[in-house]
Amino acid sequence: MQKGCACKFLYGPETKEEEKAMIDKSLESKTELKMEVVFYKKNGSPFDCLLDIVPIKNEKGDVVLFLASHKDITHTKNLQLCELHDSDSNGNIDPEAPPSNYGRRRSRAVLYQLSGHYKQDNKHKIKLNNTLLHSTAPPLPEYKTSAIKKSQFILSHYGGFKSCWDWLILIATFYVAIIVPYNASFINTDRPTMVSDVVVEALFIIDIVLNFRTTYVSRKGEVVSNSKSIAVNYVKSWFLVDLVAALPFDFLYASDVYSGEESAHSNIHLVKLTRLLRLARLLQKMDRYSQYSAVILTMLMLFFILVAHWLACIWYVIAEKERLRNDKDWDLGWIHTLAERLKISVQNVTHTESYITALYFTCSSLTSVGFGNVSANTFSEKFFSICTMLIGALMHAVVFGNVTAIIQRMYSRRSLYQTKLRDLKDFLVLHQIPEELKQRMQDYFQTMWSLNHGIDVHETLKQFPEELRGDVSMHLHREILSLPIFEAASQGCLKLLSLHIRNNFCAPGEFLVHKGDALSYIYYLCNGSMEVVQNSMVVAILGKP
Repeated sequence: MQKGCACKFLYGPETKEEEKAMIDKSLESKTELKMEVVFYKKNGSPFDCLLDIVPIKNEKGDVVLFLASHKDITHTKNLQLCELHDSDSNGNIDPEAPPSNYGRRRSRAVLYQLSGHYKQDNKHKIKLNNTLLHSTAPPLPEYKTSAIKKSQFILSHYGGFKSCWDWLILIATFYVAIIVPYNASFINTDRPTMVSDVVVEALFIIDIVLNFRTTYVSRKGEVVSNSKSIAVNYVKSWFLVDLVAALPFDFLYASDVYSGEESAHSNIHLVKLTRLLRLARLLQKMDRYSQYSAVILTMLMLFFILVAHWLACIWYVIAEKERLRNDKDWDLGWIHTLAERLKISVQNVTHTESYITALYFTCSSLTSVGFGNVSANTFSEKFFSICTMLIGALMHAVVFGNVTAIIQRMYSRRSLYQTKLRDLKDFLVLHQIPEELKQRMQDYFQTMWSLNHGIDVHETLKQFPEELRGDVSMHLHREILSLPIFEAASQGCLKLLSLHIRNNFCAPGEFLVHKGDALSYIYYLCNGSMEVVQNSMVVAILGKP
């Protein structure tokens, strides 16, 4: 039974007109109302009711519904009147005072007493609750998702600042993945990237501090904003990796350079290779973008380039160690071969020339298209070449296999269209469909595909519960359900109707129904126009008003 919040069905002879007006005014102005009113039960007997009407607001501050509570206070009021009569007989209240004042005063006391806004310290003394006067919470309830209660020093993991910061850390991580191996392989003392390295190091240290003050989602799906819980979770997960990656190696190196003690830590960049552990966090963050094919395709190619870059650095280190370990007249390494082709000495081969040649070798080895112009000569180089080829075979299967799958998924809808169109053409040829019918079928197929792209709405919604299917169907067919014929229908009726609505498309010249046909559907014209033909003559045209 659906009744209005004004509860007019409870009105009776003793219900005062001013009380009715107050209720109507409260509902019309969407304000809170608390009052005593005389209502009537189903059997016709009156009762004193404490009525409390509270408007409920949504996120936008709009009143979406009213909360009306009714409390029968007849018995309580009778007890209060008995106490009032006893106090009158004992002389506690002035007998000359009008009876209406007593009733008003006692009614007000009962009202506040029952509503919880007053608390009774003793039998006859009533005091206003201090929590109501000093409360800063909104007096009206709100119909919306409750906000996360967190300190102002706690960052939201989904906030705008944290998103921008994550992208900054992502760029810094890629910088580390490229520069650190290059410096460890090609640069020993001269560090042109020292300033940028110190900046990246500072970013990693700040990131650790922010991670201790950033909310996270628990296994139960709840957003945790308690600082102690955040700290425990971070220490148990990525704190150790971030701490190792943020050790101030660059700061120590910079201090040695300015103090003139650079030789003491000339190999400190080798220890910085531990910062590559931050790439593990990068893989975790990429899960949120797994539904975007273009992003995954880009990340796979970047991963392939990174591996080729790392192997190129190792390839150069092997050649350099071989050259330093052997005599000056030793010339079997690939760097010596490069120097001979460039017609310069080995010492004059620049780092850029060496790096480009090493990267060319690793890329050709990983893709299995090596031309042999850069080849392994020594035992160490041959062993590394074998390892590179094995890694290349694995990466070729993983990376390029995923790339192929992603590209196929990007064009899967077009492939499905070609398959269905080919099946249709085979059907037309197999059954020798006349040319006119053939053209009509092909036109209908192409039109329907352009409208729904081959997606069957009803098959897609089958996996969802009926309540959710009804809501989605009401959204899809909202144009039909907004017709005047459905204005008086309830929400449940509209939801049930939406589950049975089917979209139908008629090409120009197609007949929807003939005279004498058994009707299974009621048709509503949503777009376009239709002709009513009788004896080959158009007698009416149907269209949207």
